[in-house]
Amino acid sequence: MVERLLKDDATEEKGERARMASFIGAMAITDLVKTTLGPKGMDKILQSTGRGCSVTVTNDGATILKSLHIDNPAAKVLVDISKVQDDEVGDGTTSVVVLAGELLREAEKLVNMKIHPMTIIAGFRMAAECARNALLQRAMDNKEDSDKFRSDLMNIAMTTLSSKILSQDKEYFAGLAVDAVLRLKGSTNLEAIQILKKTGGSLKDSFLDEGFILDKKIGLGQPKRIENAKILVANTAMDTDKVKIYGARVRVDSMAKVAEIEAAEKQKMREKVQKIIGHGINCFVNRQLIYNFPEELFADAGILAIEHADFEGIERLALVTGGEIASTFDDPESVKLGHCKFIEEIMIGEDRLIHFSGVEMGQACTIVLRGASEHVLDEAERSLHDALCVLSQTVNDTRVLYGGGWPEMVMAIEVDELARKTPGKRSHAIEAFSRALQSIPTIIADNAGLDSADLISQLRAEHHKEQSTAGIDVISGGVGDMKKLGISESFKAKQAVLLSATEAAEMILRVDEIVTCAPRRREDRM
Repeated sequence: MVERLLKDDATEEKGERARMASFIGAMAITDLVKTTLGPKGMDKILQSTGRGCSVTVTNDGATILKSLHIDNPAAKVLVDISKVQDDEVGDGTTSVVVLAGELLREAEKLVNMKIHPMTIIAGFRMAAECARNALLQRAMDNKEDSDKFRSDLMNIAMTTLSSKILSQDKEYFAGLAVDAVLRLKGSTNLEAIQILKKTGGSLKDSFLDEGFILDKKIGLGQPKRIENAKILVANTAMDTDKVKIYGARVRVDSMAKVAEIEAAEKQKMREKVQKIIGHGINCFVNRQLIYNFPEELFADAGILAIEHADFEGIERLALVTGGEIASTFDDPESVKLGHCKFIEEIMIGEDRLIHFSGVEMGQACTIVLRGASEHVLDEAERSLHDALCVLSQTVNDTRVLYGGGWPEMVMAIEVDELARKTPGKRSHAIEAFSRALQSIPTIIADNAGLDSADLISQLRAEHHKEQSTAGIDVISGGVGDMKKLGISESFKAKQAVLLSATEAAEMILRVDEIVTCAPRRREDRM
């Protein structure tokens, strides 16, 4: 009797079974998100079972996959690549998962034909390199001509938004996104663009505002408008009217002594406020509470004091006004103050907010989103964030491709050529890669309820002509000219989709054994 290598509850799956498990898991994830692909993709409702049963309505691949708790190891790899795609480029989170899943679906057929996984991987590698070169040759670059480049950016933004909730007003929102990103002047730091969500109104009422809006009210008896503001952004306690030592007891023998303690505390607070006023500021923004007494002192000094500004608001405000967050005030020289031209109170819908305009960092701006409900606003924010990410990456890497399944067909045709020239078993894998690439336009057509087999064959015929710009026009339901329709995508996003999907498929293909650890046992504490 051979001793068992693993613990009692641990399981292992070898060879065929392990490979089956990974393929099935990856394909299940692909089938889950592939209905969200393209302009006619559908949304998913994600309902959590935790407290409050929060509901999310989304068709953003990364958001859907992030919310799933998955047991299958291969499926987890796909979830990870969609997360990376979301962080890296913002758009193409669904495409990357679908492409990886389709590659594995093709690979499964090849493995069943007794082709070794390493041969398949070698073929995939050659095909990916060939596909990337095909894209490189056909990418367009208009960075010299600013008007053309702006219209490229508008097209990319509209293409990104057309598969999201904002597709009805995509021209309007694409304009907002392009304006916001061009203000950044080439930096990819999206921190400077603040997205503020306010329920009420319709999505059309959203607008772009230069400067920074803080979701707070101005306190009583304080100046409502300040010009040439000097702002001190702080994270400090302004509530010392109680003894701070936990569980401390002070015994006194008369009420006069209590009054003395209170007076001492007030004096301490007054000194702190004097130190802060000594910085020569006229606006004080604090992350923590400001109690009534210090607030009075600030109001007397004509200083606008804002309390409880949430942390993200504070960090962004410091970044935008060029100040730093301070927590000690003994040395006014060392504290860097923020500056802006105007601070005033504005109304959005029913709410009052504080508006900082003419800030140091000229590229800062705020996009205010209006909408019918929280869910609509959350989804609108995700969509806009995707568009902003893609645009900020495109401003740096200015190459542009047509969209609508055009890049996939261009790649598929080049890869097919390569398969014809390659001897040996690898050519099967290269052909399979080409079929997987064609599955993306197929799925876009299927989601729009069109006859995908017919459309893809028409598209392939079109692409055999020289320099064709044909792609799927979902609106008219036929093959359309992507150049006329102005459907564009960022080269960087497409390249990331291609390379990540190939690498993920490769990784899952290499697996031949899955070992699951035994769960930890709780010892009986009796």
